[in-house]
Amino acid sequence: MLRALYEWTMRLAASRGATAALATVAFIESSVFPIPPDTLLVPMVLANRAKAWWYATVCTIASVVGGLAGYLVGALLFELVAMPILAFYGYSEAFHEFAASYNAWGAWAVLFAGVTPFPFKVITIASGATKLSLPVFLAASVVARGLRFFAVAALLYWFGPPVRRFIEERLGLVFTVSLVLLIGGFALVRFVL
Repeated sequence: MLRALYEWTMRLAASRGATAALATVAFIESSVFPIPPDTLLVPMVLANRAKAWWYATVCTIASVVGGLAGYLVGALLFELVAMPILAFYGYSEAFHEFAASYNAWGAWAVLFAGVTPFPFKVITIASGATKLSLPVFLAASVVARGLRFFAVAALLYWFGPPVRRFIEERLGLVFTVSLVLLIGGFALVRFVL
């Protein structure tokens, strides 16, 4: 089953709709979707290394725009939904202290989440909820997501064929490590927050 999924992803990566699929996944991953866009970026670059920089650009732009959507979710829905619940339980003041602390380090939080397996959507929504400066949020998002996706594209551009052979020969290991990183990112969210 894992091999069939890999083959399907490689076919999608080589198809006409690959760029649109990549943009869609990158956009929704930054606000609600749990699967990182790397799952499409990697096979797309491996399938067509000449377009590595284009794919990294599309992924970065879509991810930052998706991050802005997550920021707006946090900014617009937090007051409406979460604040009444926090007030009911007497945690309004604690949240305001958290928000002040978060905003002092918010740019670093966005940078950290943007380049690691830490779920970026958590930071985008938290940034909106705490009213982190929008220009700071956007600048940190562009730097972090650009760094991540262009680094992945560069590594695959320069070392693509050996990486592809490694992935194909050790598909189970690659899948397991990817899954551990994804789950580890969500576990880190629980630990940090």
